[in-house]
Amino acid sequence: MPARLIESLATTELLAEVFSDISMLQAMLDFEVALARAEARVGIVPKSAASRIAAAARASEFDIHKLSRGTFRAGTPGIAVVKALSERVRTRDQEAAGWVHWGATSQDVTDTALVLLLKRAQTILAGDVERLEKALTTLSEQHKTTLMLGRTLMQAAPPVTFGLKVAGWLGALSRSSKRLESAFEEALVLQFGGASGTLASLANKGTVVARALAEELGLRCPEAPWHTHRDRLANLVCCCGVVAGSLGKMARDISLLMQSEVAEVAEPGGEDRGGSSTMPHKRNPVACALALAASHRIPGLVASFLSAMVQEHERGVGSWQSEWPTVASIVQSTGSAASSLAEVAEGLSVDSARMRKNIADTNGLIFAERVMMLLAAELGRDVAHKLLEDTIQKGIAQNKDLCTILAELPEVSSRLNRSVLDQLETPEQYLGSAEAFRKALLKSTASNRGER
Repeated sequence: MPARLIESLATTELLAEVFSDISMLQAMLDFEVALARAEARVGIVPKSAASRIAAAARASEFDIHKLSRGTFRAGTPGIAVVKALSERVRTRDQEAAGWVHWGATSQDVTDTALVLLLKRAQTILAGDVERLEKALTTLSEQHKTTLMLGRTLMQAAPPVTFGLKVAGWLGALSRSSKRLESAFEEALVLQFGGASGTLASLANKGTVVARALAEELGLRCPEAPWHTHRDRLANLVCCCGVVAGSLGKMARDISLLMQSEVAEVAEPGGEDRGGSSTMPHKRNPVACALALAASHRIPGLVASFLSAMVQEHERGVGSWQSEWPTVASIVQSTGSAASSLAEVAEGLSVDSARMRKNIADTNGLIFAERVMMLLAAELGRDVAHKLLEDTIQKGIAQNKDLCTILAELPEVSSRLNRSVLDQLETPEQYLGSAEAFRKALLKSTASNRGER
């Protein structure tokens, strides 16, 4: 379903559907149905009552607006939903209505419903991350020998390969998404504790019902209820923040490389993609902007969740009530960034000729480190550094390339013959371990993907 207009830059259609009103309501109803069935399995609830409850638990037949108003009055959606479900069951079977929500508390409903939505969201996120990882792997292989400027503190530096840069993005994504997968696995657990987290209302059958309920919902059953222990969810949202940061770094690099005066790469275009309302010539980094927006938005939301972890006794006051929109926004924003950059990586245009030209336009200055290392053995590092520093300033003033200026210096020409000087500005000869690093990053990513 389409996202709400106000959230259209902060989610995807798939994730908007997962966290929609109807989806959230159905997840809560699914909890109630699973609870009745689990209790019927162990002989607490009549099987006929469980069937009646299941038949009445269709979200499309409920009044969402009425439930929203009821939630605001009650301070929790669980109370409004249980009341509405009980009323619907009562119209068909008075006795069955009395078995709705048996032994549970409202937070059991809301927390488990959120977990059920997170389980659906995980599949969507994993799909977009896999798309992105595959596209980056292909891009890195295609450009393993494509030369470009390294850039440190936004200034030109010795050359790298575009393949290595892409592998760096891929490595960070792979590591952070592996942690996110583990966080999902830990967080996808049932919440079921009853009034005070002891399931006392179920007598000696509490743990039996809990295991049966978890099985019905396809969730793991934790050691104990976790009403005011939010560490699993906290770990999940923090991992989302790291994934978003890794994606934001990639988006930042690409958007900088798309600047008109750099023009080394470009996002894929298409209908209504990347244009300007006033400037027909523009090809804007729209997908990168969406990923960057997510990377800016999520840290504050993560901080908000962490601040709500300090909860009172067996039920928090105002803390867990704040979590629903926070978690939903974090997960959807993470998905928006991953989906946007998967599209970018799959269709990124790379101008290798422009990359080469940008190297040449430095007049060889980016190879000053190389010269310094050659001269340091005879002159000493400090002397060589000072000599190169003065030479570079002269070269800039005279608009001469580095090798030309060096050939005119007796201190250099007496120590480096002309053939060495002529090769100083060959970028292929100053890549060090770039390819070894690139291969190692791809190997590590493949290993992580295999483990997932």
